[in-house]
Amino acid sequence: MTQSITGKWVQIEGQAYAGLWFDFKDDGTFVAEYAPLGVVSSGTYTIDGDGLITIQQKKHTFGLLGEFPGVYAMDGNELKMALSSAAGQPRPKDLSEARIYHKAQD
Repeated sequence: MTQSITGKWVQIEGQAYAGLWFDFKDDGTFVAEYAPLGVVSSGTYTIDGDGLITIQQKKHTFGLLGEFPGVYAMDGNELKMALSSAAGQPRPKDLSEARIYHKAQD
């Protein structure tokens, strides 16, 4: 059985944006927040095959809107995800620049 990305994932200490979280919902929407900079974003996401994700950011505190293609891998309570550096940029080829997130406990 394939593990589901749904739920809240928090970037771990030691990463560039420690504390940044994404909450992926069953209905294909997400919300995200990075409290140290007051950033809140939301939109939709799609999982495209094995390990491909596309985030369509529709709201963002700093106006960073558009499509952010990415790659991801999950192992238990760990998510590695690399998104394009800006809207409309190419999908990362691998996870070498991935950020690491842990699943938040309910």
